[in-house]
Amino acid sequence: MPPRICIRALVSSNARPSLIAPFLIPCLHSQSRVVSILSSLSDNPKAYNKKIRRGRGPSSGKGKTSGRGHKGQKQHGKVPKAFNGGQTPDEVVHGKRGYKNVFSVDMTPVNLEKVQSWIDQGRLDPSLPITIKELGASRCVANVKDGVKLLARGSEQLRTPLNIIVSRASAAAISRIEALGGSVTTRYYTPFSIQRILKGTTDPVNSIQSKRAEGVEKRNPGFVHRLPDPASRKDIEYYRDSAHRGYLSHLVEEGQGPSLFFKKPGTSFPAKKKSSGSRAVAGENRIW
Repeated sequence: MPPRICIRALVSSNARPSLIAPFLIPCLHSQSRVVSILSSLSDNPKAYNKKIRRGRGPSSGKGKTSGRGHKGQKQHGKVPKAFNGGQTPDEVVHGKRGYKNVFSVDMTPVNLEKVQSWIDQGRLDPSLPITIKELGASRCVANVKDGVKLLARGSEQLRTPLNIIVSRASAAAISRIEALGGSVTTRYYTPFSIQRILKGTTDPVNSIQSKRAEGVEKRNPGFVHRLPDPASRKDIEYYRDSAHRGYLSHLVEEGQGPSLFFKKPGTSFPAKKKSSGSRAVAGENRIW
């Protein structure tokens, strides 16, 4: 409804006083209105775009063919996405090859030459155990996802005995460090546990199944989260193998291998012998 303006009483100031109540005087005179402003109301400039009116004459620029051009599939109908004119589609000619191995792990490599260089620069202390926390804090490794693997490139440059704890280690790296009087220990980590180790909320070495020295508690009260142990058979057997210097090798009995399935010949449970009494009872119960 158009807005109304104030109503003025058309009564002169010299008029005689009336017996009508003042609030009734406006009702006795006609009201006046201004021109309607509804037709001039508009939104802010560029607040929205006008709808394109197609097929409304050539002056609009979208008349006659409505912006589709002359003839052809694009003018008469729709064209499927990635349509290549009928020839073999690109996704068939250049399709995906191979597959993604969901069981693979992304290990961050670190070589012995880099470890020795960090020691020479004073960024690593060889007198203390070197774990993922020290490697990450010194920026010797970065963006660690599933773990750190120790490799032997530049092994001839290594001259300092080390006590290093990583996820995996090559045989050449293990032999070089042990030849200098050091030690290598491989232990299991998960991506979440690595993040917590770098934040300092998880012990980078000890877990429930790890071997501890006498007098060391199984749970360190200084850490919030516990370091997990492997649950899959593949990981358990890897860290039970002393050739890999696994931290679970102390759980393997003497004379046994790291496998959870294969046992040493002669150590399996003896087969149960069936008693002859059951056969006799079965023969008595026969009808013929």
